Amino acid sequence: MKKVSLLTLVTLFFVFSSCTDQTTVYQEQINDNLSLENNQTTLEASVSFENADLLDIITEDGLTGKTSKRPYLSGEYPLSLVAQVEIPNSGLTATHVAVEGNFVYASYNTVGETFSGAIDAIDIRNPLIPKLVGRLFLETADINSVAYDNGYIYAVGAFDSEKDITVDVNSLIAKIPVTNGVFDKDNVEYGYQEGFNATDVKVKDNLVIVASGGDGLLRAYNKTNLEIVNDVPFDDLRSIAVKDDKIAVLNASSGIKILNSSFDILNEININSDFGAFSKRTIDFSDNQLLVSEGSKGTGVYNFNNGNFIKHLPIPIRPEGVESQNIVTNAVAYNEDILLMANGGAGLSISKNQNGSLESLGIIDIEGSINYVGSQGDYVYAASGTEGVQIIKLNKPSEDLNAACDLLDSYQGGYSHLNVAAGKEEGYNVGQYFRSIENSGNLLLCGWFVSNTHLHVNENSLLETNGRFWVRRNLVIDGGAKLRVKGRHIVIYGDVILNDGATLEFVDNNVGVYVLGKVIRNGTSLVEGSFTDHFNKF
Repeated sequence: MKKVSLLTLVTLFFVFSSCTDQTTVYQEQINDNLSLENNQTTLEASVSFENADLLDIITEDGLTGKTSKRPYLSGEYPLSLVAQVEIPNSGLTATHVAVEGNFVYASYNTVGETFSGAIDAIDIRNPLIPKLVGRLFLETADINSVAYDNGYIYAVGAFDSEKDITVDVNSLIAKIPVTNGVFDKDNVEYGYQEGFNATDVKVKDNLVIVASGGDGLLRAYNKTNLEIVNDVPFDDLRSIAVKDDKIAVLNASSGIKILNSSFDILNEININSDFGAFSKRTIDFSDNQLLVSEGSKGTGVYNFNNGNFIKHLPIPIRPEGVESQNIVTNAVAYNEDILLMANGGAGLSISKNQNGSLESLGIIDIEGSINYVGSQGDYVYAASGTEGVQIIKLNKPSEDLNAACDLLDSYQGGYSHLNVAAGKEEGYNVGQYFRSIENSGNLLLCGWFVSNTHLHVNENSLLETNGRFWVRRNLVIDGGAKLRVKGRHIVIYGDVILNDGATLEFVDNNVGVYVLGKVIRNGTSLVEGSFTDHFNKF
C-alpha cells in the first residue's frame, strides 16, 4: 500500500501556520524534483505511427469458444488506430487521459512502492498526426488523474509522506500552468488532503473537486488559490462524475452517492461488487443512466434518477494466460451511442446503444493492458500500461456529399470484392467495407469506404471518389488510368504505386492525404491538383 503526501504551501499555511518555514522548504523540495523533457527529438520520437491501421473487432463464439476478427460493421463506420504516444520510460504506466480543445493530457504513475509520475501534453490540432509538445516529470509523486481548466492542469495522486517530517497526509493535488501544451514547472501550486491516494479530479464552476481513497475525503478547493471550500469524509473514493448540478461519486465500500454542490447526499445506489484494493475504477453518464466499472463483473448500468439496477455488460472475452485479477473493467467512457470499457488484460471493448439498450460488439484489436479510456468527439484515447496512449478515430459519417451523389443507389453487395469490368459504368452511395476493389471501367463512389486489401485502378479506367476512403494495403494506378479524388481525406496504410502514364487528380484543395508506406512513381505518372501531404510522401 502506497502512502502519499500532498505538499501544499497554501493549505499548510492556513492549517499549520506555525510550520510555515518548514512547509516552504518542503514545497521547494518538491519543485526541485520537477523536470521537463526539452529535447524536441525525444518528444517527436515518442509518437509512433508504426501500428497505424484500420481496426478489427474480436468476437468469441459462445458455443465453441473460438475467437475471430472482423471489420467493425455494426457502427456503420470504420475504426482506425491513428498513433501511439509511448510511455515516458519503462517504469511508468499510463493512468488517465483528459481531452480539452486542441490538446490531450495523459498522466502516468509507477506500480509498486516507488513514487514517480509524469504528465504529457499532446497536440491534436491535426488529430491524424498528433504531436507530443510537453512532458513533465514528477520524480517523487504518482499521478492518477488530471483535469484541464482555463490554462491549468489539475493533477492528483500520491506522495511518499514517510520521507518528510512536516506533512502527515497522503494525497496530492498540483495546479500546473500550461500554455499551448508547454508546462510551467516554476509556478506550480500544491494542495493536500487525507486518504492513501488521490484518485480523481473534476473542475465544476469555480471549484476543483478531488476524491481520495482509503480513509479519505471528497474535497472542494477554490480553483483560483486552492483554498479549502468544503469536504466530507468517505471510506474509499475512486471516481467522480458531474452532470448538471449533481455530483456522482463511486465509494468502493458501498456504491454510488449522488450529491449536490454543497456535498449533501441526494440519493444512493448500493452496489455489492468487489472493486479491488487500490484499483482504478470510474463512472460515466449515458443519458439518464449511470455506468459503473465493476471490476470482474464488467460494467453496471443503473438508472440515474431512481437508482434501479438495469443490467451488467460483462467483459466480452477473457483471454487465456492472463491472471484473473488483471481481467477487470477499470474504466468506462460513453460517447453518443457507444460505450468503451477498459478491461485491463482483456483489452478495450466496445458496445453500441441499440434501441435504448447497450449491446456488446466485442474487443477492439489493439495491444496492451488497458487501464483507462476516454472519448470525445470522433476520438477514443486508451491508456495502456505498456503501449502508452493509443489514439483511435471513430470515423463517424458526415453529411458533406454533393447533390449528384444523392442520386446514386446504395451499394447492396455487402462485404465483398468489388469488380467493375472494362466498358462498364457503375456508381454507388457507400458507407461500406470492401474486401478489395478492382476497377477496369468507370466507377463513382460517394461517401466513405474501405478496401480491406488493395485498390487497383486498371489500365485506361476511371475511378472517382467523393468523401473519405482507406486502403489497408496498396493503391495501384496503371497506365492510362485516373483516380480522381474529392472530399475530406484518404488514408493509405501501404504504398501508392503510380505506373507509367497513371494520373492521380485532386479536384479541390480540401483533401488531406495520409500515406504510411511509400509513394512510387514510375515513368510519366502525374499528380494533379492541390492537396495536403501530411507525411510528406509525395
